[in-house]
Amino acid sequence: MSDLLPVRPQPMSPAEPGYAPYAPMDTYAAAPGSNSRIRRYLTFLAKLWWVPLLTLLLGVGAGGFYILQMPPSYSSVARLFEAEKLNLPGGAAFSEDAQNRLGTETELLRAPKIEELARESLRRSSTNATIPRDKDGNLLSVRIDAGQAPRSTVTIVKATCQDPKYVQAYLNALVNEYQVYKKEVRKIVSGDTLNSIAIQVQRLETELKSYQEALTSFEKTNNLAILQEDARIAGGYLAQLKTRLSDLKLEEQLLDATAAEQESSPKGKTNSNSFLADALRNSANLGSTTIGSDRQIAFNELELLKIQREKFVKTLRPKHPKMLKLNADIERGEKLLELYRTQNRDQIAASRQAVRMRIENVENSVKDWESKVVIANALVAEADRLKFNVSRSQGFYDRLQSMLQNVDISRNINQESSIILDYASPAVRSFSDEKRILVTAVAGSLLLGLAIVLLVELRDDRFNSLHEVTEKITDNIMGQVPEIAVKRNQPLPLLGHGEDDHMYAESYRSLRSALLFLPLENGDRPKVILITSAIPNEGKSTVAANLAKTLALGGARVLLIDADLRKGHLHDMLGLNREPGITEFLSGSSDPIAIVQTNSVTNLSFVARGASRQGNPGDLLLGANFEKALAQWRAEFDHIIIDTCPVFAADDATTLAPKVDGTLIVVRNRFSRARAVREAMDHLYQRQARVLGVIYNRAHVSEKSYYYYKYGEYGADPDKKGQETEDQKTSKH
Repeated sequence: MSDLLPVRPQPMSPAEPGYAPYAPMDTYAAAPGSNSRIRRYLTFLAKLWWVPLLTLLLGVGAGGFYILQMPPSYSSVARLFEAEKLNLPGGAAFSEDAQNRLGTETELLRAPKIEELARESLRRSSTNATIPRDKDGNLLSVRIDAGQAPRSTVTIVKATCQDPKYVQAYLNALVNEYQVYKKEVRKIVSGDTLNSIAIQVQRLETELKSYQEALTSFEKTNNLAILQEDARIAGGYLAQLKTRLSDLKLEEQLLDATAAEQESSPKGKTNSNSFLADALRNSANLGSTTIGSDRQIAFNELELLKIQREKFVKTLRPKHPKMLKLNADIERGEKLLELYRTQNRDQIAASRQAVRMRIENVENSVKDWESKVVIANALVAEADRLKFNVSRSQGFYDRLQSMLQNVDISRNINQESSIILDYASPAVRSFSDEKRILVTAVAGSLLLGLAIVLLVELRDDRFNSLHEVTEKITDNIMGQVPEIAVKRNQPLPLLGHGEDDHMYAESYRSLRSALLFLPLENGDRPKVILITSAIPNEGKSTVAANLAKTLALGGARVLLIDADLRKGHLHDMLGLNREPGITEFLSGSSDPIAIVQTNSVTNLSFVARGASRQGNPGDLLLGANFEKALAQWRAEFDHIIIDTCPVFAADDATTLAPKVDGTLIVVRNRFSRARAVREAMDHLYQRQARVLGVIYNRAHVSEKSYYYYKYGEYGADPDKKGQETEDQKTSKH
């Protein structure tokens, strides 16, 4: 037996926990990856190859017919050269966008204004007084194309027209008028610039005159040199006054401190501040130095007497004559020192008053000189401001005057850089329009044909490969049956002993293995299997008959039931009778044993559909007789294969599906539509049916993804192995 197909997870029925219905088809429309989409499109393209070919022929024919109706066209070529520019130092020069120069020139040469100027130039010409017109009476149009020679600044201008003489004359007039137009534009630009600069020069000249007049008026009333000298002298003297004022304030602080100390110190005491005050008075000639020295002598003698008394106190009594004399001398010294202190206090008070008067005088002088310095500095600053205004305006005025001269010079100098290198060449026959039309027709017609194929592919949801079935419907593929060659309108033959078509036979053996080795559910393998499809002509009856024969050839007892009560034709395929059949049994006119037929295939029994019945024959399947017969047949046979009508042809399939162990759905390559198959599976799930999987029928063995059972030598007769022809050997390699 051949290798088994991979067993995939079983589809869940609605009765099982965790069941979720299929998503709508729109959800699966984008499921295939880009590679799958390309393969599908290429498949359609291989099938509809005649569509692009037809559109190509029609497009080329239409283009050729249009070309034949076209009048011949002629072209002439002229060349423009981008010459070098003279760069004048400090001079004004016209600048251009070098990056977009070619595009600018092309648009200018095509501009209606330049075109009209060229035609007007031709009208003024004596040799071309009239401009030719087309058959409709319109002015003959000329197409202008411009390009740049490789690695150069040479512009190639090409004119194409139906009149060979006119196109050459027109191109010459066009490049001439283009040169003239550029010169006029530059004159206009330079003239506008010149006028703008002249207006600015006049404004600055007026402003400069006003600043100069203000400076002259100021200098008439003020001597700037004297003002600067006075400001310098006043500033120096003011600094001296402020220094002197600071010294007087320090002297006043020292006198105040001395006076305060004398008031707070006890009699007979003195300190350094007193001597500092004396020094200040002496330096200012406020008192005699003699008083200060006598007071110091008296102070020193008094201190010596006090020291001597402290020594005598330890050895002499208070009434001792030496002690009495010493006390009298100390008393006399203290009185003398007090007299000196009184004199010093009066002198300090007088000094403090004199210092205050001097401070007031200096402060008044500082205020006077500060006002003088402010006035002098203000006048100097005003003079500097007027000079700065004049200098700034003069600088601007000089720059604009220079620019004005440069623009005027540049305006009068020819700065035209684009020069006519070659005038229009003699017109020659041009086939550029014909080539363009032909290329456009070929490309457009091919694209149209490919687009039509793409549109057909997008709107067609029929299966073209097993990969699409897996992506759009389910990955539980029970098997795939290859397509075999038969005569037109002839039914597919059934399998038999010694089947010559190895690939076809092995596909059913693989399907048999997939059924025999299904994963167990509830301990029992499916015994009664229903085979149906979404719509007619998908090959379900052929699949059911061949599967039943394959099971029987494997040694199992098989019963094949034709439950398509309307159009069942299994009896014709097996060469047996249509009556009596299941219709007679369900209507009560026959028994289960009498309707079972056999043929030459061992272990295979068959129940035909029976006679045609008025009304809805599917109602018979709802009765209890069918379930009783199934129970009896279960005991007698190993496998029961039931062929029924398509899901969307009648309700028989959805009626039988819940009563069997499993359902197989047949889909046909390039025939079955994904939406219909999905809806059919949804109907079966809603009836609590157990869908075992999908059988992919009539698969194309020429596809790259189909590898199954292509090795026919494994099914060949060993006795005939040595009789192979050379053609067979070649095809095998």
